[in-house]
Amino acid sequence: MVLIVIFATNFYTLNKLQVLLITLIIGFVSVNSAQEKRQIQIEYAGKLTIDEENYPGAKVLTRDDKQQVHIIHGGSNMWADRAIHYGEENFVEAYGNVTVKQGDTINMTSKYVEYSGITELAFASGDVVLTDPHSTISSDTLYFDRVKQQAFYKNGGKVVKDSSGTITSKIGRYYMDSKKYQFVNDVVLVNKESTINSNFFDFYSDTGFAYLFGPSTITTQTSKTYCEKGFYDTKLEVGYALKNARIDYDNRIIEGDSLYFDNTKSFASATNNIKVTDTLNKSIIKGHYAEVYRAKDSLFITKRALAITVQEKDSVFMHADKIMVTGKPDNRIINAYYNAKIFKSDITGKSDSIYANQKTGLTKLINIPRLSFGDKFSTARKPILWNFENQMTGDTIHLISNNKTEKIDSLLVFNHAFITSKDTLADNAYNQIYGLRLVGQFNDENALREVDIIKNAESIFYARNDKQELIGIDKAKSGSIKILFAEGDIEEYSRFNQVDGDLIPESKYPKKDKFLKGFDWREEERPTSVEDLFSDDPPLELPVIKGLEDYVPSGAFFDEDMLERIKQAGKGEPHKNKAARNIPKQTESENLLESPNVFSSSKWLKNAVKADISSTKNPMNNDVTDFITGTGTRDGHIYQVVNKTYGTFKFSIWMKGKGKTRIRFQRADTDFAVYHTLPITLTNDWKEYTLTGVKSNDGSKLRCLISDVQKNDSIYLWGAKLVEILTH
Repeated sequence: MVLIVIFATNFYTLNKLQVLLITLIIGFVSVNSAQEKRQIQIEYAGKLTIDEENYPGAKVLTRDDKQQVHIIHGGSNMWADRAIHYGEENFVEAYGNVTVKQGDTINMTSKYVEYSGITELAFASGDVVLTDPHSTISSDTLYFDRVKQQAFYKNGGKVVKDSSGTITSKIGRYYMDSKKYQFVNDVVLVNKESTINSNFFDFYSDTGFAYLFGPSTITTQTSKTYCEKGFYDTKLEVGYALKNARIDYDNRIIEGDSLYFDNTKSFASATNNIKVTDTLNKSIIKGHYAEVYRAKDSLFITKRALAITVQEKDSVFMHADKIMVTGKPDNRIINAYYNAKIFKSDITGKSDSIYANQKTGLTKLINIPRLSFGDKFSTARKPILWNFENQMTGDTIHLISNNKTEKIDSLLVFNHAFITSKDTLADNAYNQIYGLRLVGQFNDENALREVDIIKNAESIFYARNDKQELIGIDKAKSGSIKILFAEGDIEEYSRFNQVDGDLIPESKYPKKDKFLKGFDWREEERPTSVEDLFSDDPPLELPVIKGLEDYVPSGAFFDEDMLERIKQAGKGEPHKNKAARNIPKQTESENLLESPNVFSSSKWLKNAVKADISSTKNPMNNDVTDFITGTGTRDGHIYQVVNKTYGTFKFSIWMKGKGKTRIRFQRADTDFAVYHTLPITLTNDWKEYTLTGVKSNDGSKLRCLISDVQKNDSIYLWGAKLVEILTH
């Protein structure tokens, strides 16, 4: 064993001869000029030891009482209590209170560091903390690539970003040039305003912008937002959610294709296919544009706006151009205005506006005069209500219900009250009652049972005997009328303070007197289904929501360039390559796809695509290939589903031909959400295309496909391979 010890090796204080001797001993000069890199330099060491038995080819450097071992390479400085320097490999191991500094911005501390001057890759372990002016990363192990200016951890880590909070994840990557973090798996951001959970999370430390992909939630004290694609400004607390987007505000659930939210104002707006559920009052509001102010307990919705009061036996549907819901949860009020309609199996209505109080059960059908010239509805088309065979109109209609029993109690019609029912046994014959005011009572089946017409009552009845034979037409005027109905027909009636009245045979009844003044039979307007509520609406054109692009995973941290650097550090002797010893080993599973070269096989499921055998040679020039074309009925695709629910996958396939296509990873369920996609423009030459991506554990299987195949496309395929990448 050769043991050489040199003390007080401060190289800037020694004379030229000493510097030359120590330089030769430590071996700063590379033995291979073909692989020459900047050499690791020892700036200071308290003690230098050569221990060939334990550290062959290395110099052991130890601190003294004055200061730590100081190492320099390419503008970076490292300090440690102890270091082992392998001069020939241009490699160093540092132990104890290790600090690495790069310029004035990057500072890393840990218990242990390995660093290669050839790869310029550092591996740190033991309470690793990396800081820059924007944030702090801490992890048990961390990789720092000085060439790409990236840091990476794969076994859990934490990032602290001043006001933006603390982020933890299983896998994290920091792009120092763009100040971007990319987190994968079990991502959690916590700050004083909110908590964000996601599977894929891109975060920019200088702006505080966060981009969420995969199942994600943003939770605050007053709301919880879910989406599978979204953006959040952690500084301003605003953002938007796409793809299965949902916001929970106390007892309100807001869903839509696109949701914008401002948590500082407790405000949210939604676009396209909106559904707002009131869990307390058992109501649902639908439409295609909505605004919700949680602090003001208000909701505005338009574009096919529909309010549904959910009842166990028979729900109530209300539609209008616009619907406003206001009030505290225990006193919610619905205002539907402009061409408002209401539908229930036993009662329907229509008016300019509808007011409904969910607490009191009072519903008002109101005609609000509008100033627009020629608005016939506001001047002539009075509020109208239908109940079984009866049509009721008036200037204002009040309907009173019992929310507990879900039954209609009573009806009030104010000013110009008119009730009409058609006599089904005669042509153009109508029973009619008119008066200043109408009071109605309903039976347990929600059918109109009793009606009182108060003041200035007029009536026309088609009187029939027990055999339903017409006796005559009864026309009279009185102070008031009380009517009893049975199964929609008039059972009996009583007049009070009658002024005049006659029962006249139909043959002698003047045709001009068959209708009371103000008679207006409007059966053609009566909604008979929920769909009828929208019959007067103009065609609906929904805006196209662009939003965020699909998640695109970055290339692997240990990419081909880095692996080549590591290979060069081994100088042809992989078993002696110290730069490779802490690099995760990656292996690939067997091909998960069946019939990888026979696309006409039933193993490949096809939609709007047909597959045939061609005479074209494959890329290896030893066999023929299949080709696919679109049928033209829709965008075609060909795919296989594999029994994998999560992991990192690589799909590769050789293709050539004419047209454009995509290779994709999708959820294999009814949603078919796209995880990753690679657009391809085909050429006449064979080329292997590769798509690599991570699938979160969302419960669905993985669908691997070639998509967007059009009728004029002709695509030759060979060598489809899907593998799972396993890191050890």
